[in-house]
Amino acid sequence: QLAENGGGLVQPGGSLTLSCSAEGRPFNMLTMAWFRQAPGKEREFVAAASGTYDSSTYADSVKGRFTVSRDNAKNTAYLRMENLQPDDTAVYYCTASSYVTRIMTFYEKLESYGDWGQGTQITVST
Repeated sequence: QLAENGGGLVQPGGSLTLSCSAEGRPFNMLTMAWFRQAPGKEREFVAAASGTYDSSTYADSVKGRFTVSRDNAKNTAYLRMENLQPDDTAVYYCTASSYVTRIMTFYEKLESYGDWGQGTQITVST
């Protein structure tokens, strides 16, 4: 079970941090990921952090602005978002995969996941 928190309205250039708690599976073995879906668009990959390896991967559109992290003791993953822009407006979803691979591009694919959080809205606007 996945649950996101932290969405809201932010001005361009602002920052937000999302959190995602995961229950029901060994958290340290999960790769935690974030996707987003803007109105009228398909759900797209944002970032992922491996639970087994010290690896992460990001979409090109968020590299240098977003940081994914995790606290295994709290069963929680985070997405720190900085310098937010109107194009970042979307519903952000947390997801998790128990499949273990060093090939991080695996975690960039929508079909690599089965369970999803309810989503949290982020709106970047003046």
